[in-house]
Amino acid sequence: MKQINLDDLVQRVLEELTRKEQDVIQFPEEKQQGVERPNNPEALEAAMKRTPARIGIGRAGTRMKTGSYLQFRIDQAAAQDAVMKTISPTLLETLQLPALHTKSADMSDYLMNLDSGRALSEESVRWLEQNGDKGKDVQIIISDGLSTSACEATIPDLLPALLQGLAMRNISVGKPVFIHRGRVWVQDQVASIVNCKVVISLIGERPGLATAESLSAYMIYKPDTNTVESDRTVISNIHRGGTLPIEAGAYLAELLEDILKYQASGVKLMQLRAK
Repeated sequence: MKQINLDDLVQRVLEELTRKEQDVIQFPEEKQQGVERPNNPEALEAAMKRTPARIGIGRAGTRMKTGSYLQFRIDQAAAQDAVMKTISPTLLETLQLPALHTKSADMSDYLMNLDSGRALSEESVRWLEQNGDKGKDVQIIISDGLSTSACEATIPDLLPALLQGLAMRNISVGKPVFIHRGRVWVQDQVASIVNCKVVISLIGERPGLATAESLSAYMIYKPDTNTVESDRTVISNIHRGGTLPIEAGAYLAELLEDILKYQASGVKLMQLRAK
């Protein structure tokens, strides 16, 4: 039996591991049809184009194909990362966004204690009282919410488009702020502190397996203690596969102009616009 040199064996293993680390599996952006010999390929292709759902992926015996399973795991990991990761400090610095915090001590507290994300920390309240722009038409809030990935993917294009659209309409805007671990209702507290007419929250949506980068915009006119959810106007599915961020920014500026014009948001705004 030939004797194996231990040093040579270790070297070969290390070389093999290095090669594997350099191998990258590329998955196509477009969904791939995996059904072999479909009865109606045209109908299947049309159905796949109409929905991001995992249809037409085919199977191997009783299980999904390896490629489909790996893509599922990739999308699942992206969704988990979107919730748990922290916003890039470089992004906040580039967009010149002051960073505030809610009462959520960490992400676990945020997920398990809903109220903790609905109110600013005492330190953030003091900062906003001292440094926030008061008495403006619109106050913009950006928050990671349930998807940091949504903020990182959409805000760099959406925010400039929104600010430009508001400037073109001569609508005054308070300095936008970023709120870590914020929920929608925190906008009511912010509005009361800065005394704005309308507050808009751009907040990461709950990520799914179709996309982890979807953002929503919640707007409300002069919220108070009697505010209910139907008083909020909501635009959702802002991402590269839905409403594009630049287009969303322009549309939101137009919508905010209407909210100021009618002095109402939510269901009341819809009723007034319909008259």
